[in-house]
Amino acid sequence: MDAAQRKAHHRAFCFSVKGHVKMLRLALTVTSMAFFIIAQAPEPYIVITGFEVAIILFFILLYILRLDRLMKWLFWPLLAFGFLAAVVCLADGVVL
Repeated sequence: MDAAQRKAHHRAFCFSVKGHVKMLRLALTVTSMAFFIIAQAPEPYIVITGFEVAIILFFILLYILRLDRLMKWLFWPLLAFGFLAAVVCLADGVVL
């Protein structure tokens, strides 16, 4: 496979709707982490958001390098569980 074909594979993810949604989610999570830091929120909020940023980066890197096709046991819905856990923790903080 020559360089032009490899570049086309990367371009397919980075410029796809799926790629844009994941990049948008990463930007939103980084922004929320920045707001937590600026607002001096409790440390668990910052840590959970930091973990989420790391997980999102990990999955984006997997998709860009096409490792998701080799690792069938890893898939994107695992990230949704982490996001759900973060939302539940934030809701708990708001209620209390």
